[in-house]
Amino acid sequence: MKLLIHGRNLELTPSLRDYTKTKIDKATHNFQEMVKEADVHLSVARNPRVPQQTAEVTVFANGTVIRAQERSENLYASIDLVANKLARQLRKYKERHNNHHLHNNKSTKSIQDEENQGFIPPDNSFTQGKEPHLPSPGVRRKYFEMTPMSIEEARAQLDLIDHDFYLFREEQGADLRVIYKRTHGGYGVIQEKI
Repeated sequence: MKLLIHGRNLELTPSLRDYTKTKIDKATHNFQEMVKEADVHLSVARNPRVPQQTAEVTVFANGTVIRAQERSENLYASIDLVANKLARQLRKYKERHNNHHLHNNKSTKSIQDEENQGFIPPDNSFTQGKEPHLPSPGVRRKYFEMTPMSIEEARAQLDLIDHDFYLFREEQGADLRVIYKRTHGGYGVIQEKI
């Protein structure tokens, strides 16, 4: 597994790198066949009155993005918390993935064959012809491929990325939709009025 560790407002010491690597390796140990890359961002708040130290992990598992973030007053505690959260999310993803295949009456051998095929990287056609430039302050742009999916698949993705919303392309009609977590429970979908 490829592991990238970044630090913001802190010095990444060898002991901090080793501790982070050990915790992420332990969290992903049972999922090595599907996890190909992990991106870790460690940061410390600049405001001394707010002792907030954040650990954020983004994992790429068979083409699915799984994200976890935790904050605490201690960076090592944040790393522990995010590693535990990541392990739970990977377990949930694997259970859903296996249950989905088993409900489609596929044999275990065909499931393993599909998982062994691995992730095929996108052709990067959406970035061709574009020059990178820095956005204005406060605006961050993200580019990603949007494979069509059902609302249920989008809801499952929303649960895995640890955000309040998820933008997706609906498989029927290919329109863009946003699914979000409602404050009082449940989910909502935002779509264009026709």
